[in-house]
Amino acid sequence: MSTETFSPRYRDLDAWNPDEILGALLDSQFCAVAAVNAALNPLERACVGIAERLRQGGRIVYVGAGTSGRIAVQDGAELPPTFDWPRDRVVFIVAGGMGALVQSVEGAEDNRAAAIAAIEEEEIGPEDSVIGLAASGTTPFTVAAIQAARQRGALTVSIANNADSPLLHAADYPVLLDTGPEVLAGSTRLKAGTAQKIALNLISTTVMIQLGRVYDGMMVDMIAANEKLRRRSERMLQRLTDAPLDRIQAALDAANGKVKLARLLLEGLRVSEAVTLLEAHDGHLRPALAAVNARKK
Repeated sequence: MSTETFSPRYRDLDAWNPDEILGALLDSQFCAVAAVNAALNPLERACVGIAERLRQGGRIVYVGAGTSGRIAVQDGAELPPTFDWPRDRVVFIVAGGMGALVQSVEGAEDNRAAAIAAIEEEEIGPEDSVIGLAASGTTPFTVAAIQAARQRGALTVSIANNADSPLLHAADYPVLLDTGPEVLAGSTRLKAGTAQKIALNLISTTVMIQLGRVYDGMMVDMIAANEKLRRRSERMLQRLTDAPLDRIQAALDAANGKVKLARLLLEGLRVSEAVTLLEAHDGHLRPALAAVNARKK
């Protein structure tokens, strides 16, 4: 198992100067990026599959234990505020429960029965997409959850840092992030964890772009939950239109802070018309604007 292997390169690590230790740790992070780069093709296939299930009304489900569980929750927790993704369509299944995010729960990662029970309790089904992460690729909790989810018809994605591991064999879409030995043997919170976080960043962002929650490189579906984000919404609309600030602010008020809706209101549509138009284009602003422009010709 490469993530557990001792590397002779770091034999005297504790005797090194701080600058040398920092350099070694930083170099290992570049290896994490390279590992993700080598996995772009399977990541692409996973993204396309997940987006298709989510269009059918499914949920995105994150599964993990220990460090992998924490990384998974970090990614999924950002979906509602960043993309206005419905909170009830993000599910977390963490070994030992959510309390394990801040305090380890002994034996939780070995509890296959708990994983299977969680999949059943969440009523995971054919419309759902389940992503399981484990650096070793052998974590019983995560492997069992992916196997159970697949048996129930869900789309399954596995992310592991060891080749030919059980987790990779368990999923529809296996993603190997071959990061190799850690600077600290077995400490997969280092480059293995970095590679997992990068992979999840790529998956969740690409999926949300496919679902129309990004326009012109901007988070047009974010929730303006504070003054900073309200100003960001205004700047987005200033970039996208020639409208004066007072009109932009009025449109945002009428649209209840929703940037895509406000953009259509600035084209002269009523709220009901804008809502209907966005729904007709599955929430994608670009074809909705094209339809508005076609009407004007």
